[in-house]
Amino acid sequence: MISVINKKPSLGIGLYSVPDVARILNLELRFVRRWLREYWENKFKAGKKIYSTWGSGRDKTVHFYTLIEFYVFYQLRKQKLSAQSIAKSHEIIAEELNSQFPFATSTILTDGKKILYKIDDDIIVNADKSKQLNFSTIIKEFCQQIDFGKDHLALRYWPLGKQRNIIVDPHHQLGQPTIKNTNILAETLYRMYIAGEKVNFIASLYNVLESDVKDSIEFFKKAA
Repeated sequence: MISVINKKPSLGIGLYSVPDVARILNLELRFVRRWLREYWENKFKAGKKIYSTWGSGRDKTVHFYTLIEFYVFYQLRKQKLSAQSIAKSHEIIAEELNSQFPFATSTILTDGKKILYKIDDDIIVNADKSKQLNFSTIIKEFCQQIDFGKDHLALRYWPLGKQRNIIVDPHHQLGQPTIKNTNILAETLYRMYIAGEKVNFIASLYNVLESDVKDSIEFFKKAA
């Protein structure tokens, strides 16, 4: 399995500034900046391939796979796994799957001690040097917010969960959050709301559900 990204940004892979990553994933900006510098630019390099950052300083941007890897990295940290163990597992999985972006390539699982990854419906492999096989039916809730394609690459991210209609899809609006099955930016609905428009008026104007407007409001209030 190979995942290769061009050194230049292009359509269909998303484009996110560092503040975008922080807002979409509801992370503190300082964490995103530090982790991006420490891991994505210095440690997470599969072979000799260039990792997915473009520009520098405040103009630095990343693509969708990096966004997803950031999400998985943060969720694993919340499981009390050390950053060093996550980085080592990233390296091992990258080599095993021949993928530049292993945390965006396969459903990541954890038992709280070792990082695991799913290679089919039942077989879970420890991402450590032993590569010992385990069998598990447990899929962590945080991975259920990601859609994976048949090639095991991440396709979409659902920041509020799949029961809501806010979606991050690199094929729509450069990957900025939109309303499901539309090209309408969630931010557009939110900005109309904070400008004083009523939820029902906004929904009618854009031909979306009132719940879509409310989801947009919730998403951006969380990110504030």
